Amino acid sequence: MLIAPKLLGKRGLDEKALAEDKKNAVKYDNCALGKEAVYLGTFYLPRMFYATYKDISRIYKRVAMSKGGFTGKGAFGAMSYVVIQLHNGQEHQANFKTEQMCDAFIEDFHRAHPNVPTHSAKAERKLAEAEAKEQARYLKTLPPEAEQAVLRLRSAQRVLETRGDLVHNLERSAREKRIIENISPQKRALGIGIAALGLALILAGIVCLVLKKDYAWYLVAFGAAAGMFALASNTLPTGKNTRAYALRDWESAVAAMRDYLQGVPDFPLPPQFAHPLVLERMIRLLRQGSASTASEAYEAMKEELKHLNNTVKVSQAEHDEVVKVKPLFLACAYQDELELFTIDR
Repeated sequence: MLIAPKLLGKRGLDEKALAEDKKNAVKYDNCALGKEAVYLGTFYLPRMFYATYKDISRIYKRVAMSKGGFTGKGAFGAMSYVVIQLHNGQEHQANFKTEQMCDAFIEDFHRAHPNVPTHSAKAERKLAEAEAKEQARYLKTLPPEAEQAVLRLRSAQRVLETRGDLVHNLERSAREKRIIENISPQKRALGIGIAALGLALILAGIVCLVLKKDYAWYLVAFGAAAGMFALASNTLPTGKNTRAYALRDWESAVAAMRDYLQGVPDFPLPPQFAHPLVLERMIRLLRQGSASTASEAYEAMKEELKHLNNTVKVSQAEHDEVVKVKPLFLACAYQDELELFTIDR
């Protein structure tokens, strides 16, 4: 371990245990979850701080620099942070490149440590109020047809929950496809230009080092900073960050889900939309009396999603749900039938 992370809190690990835990920790952008501790990074430097689970009293997401998150407005384009609160009253945060990665970090933390709250105290109060309002909107007694539809959708949710890996891949690939599709040519060009400038500065710095110029290291440092900035912007068309790769990845995830659902008779969703939260939104519409059959709930749910954008006021819970669900529909322009696949299965 070249650089030991700095301890946040009081109860740390000895050097050997820290090195082993950090080495085997599961990485999420610049942060990570180990068996003994949480590791937080800065914008450029990964996993520079750590706190043991015994010291953490609360962990939650903070959304900033957008109209999203706890303000109740906006569903997309937010900058997300994970915040950890310690028993000694200290608070620390680390930013994530995408809100989905931040969500995955907190979800996996909660799965391993269910007794630690994963919302701020203020958010918990808002969620309780929202839940009470939601329950008040439901019909006390559903018509028989709607009741049967709810049972059918609950059964479909259990089918998907048995293959959480397929659901996760579908959600992830649709999200990444949308992110890459929304990178404009201008942003691509800017990222490439900054990367090229960084490389030129580094090469110039190396030349100046050979010539023993006093400012050589400044050129190298500025070049490295420019290169790191270009990489962090996620605009460079390299590796997996291309439209062709994103399309193949998404279509592969859809095909895998399609193959799985072929053995499930009368599944109520097309494979590209097969997600438990989609079914949950349909169930809510049935329970509210806005639909009486699964097909009606499906069409109403699609119309509801189409009207949700960054100008619509939503609750925190709705925001967190929409950023997972809507990319599934945007990835294929809400089409139920997919006519073309670039892969052969």
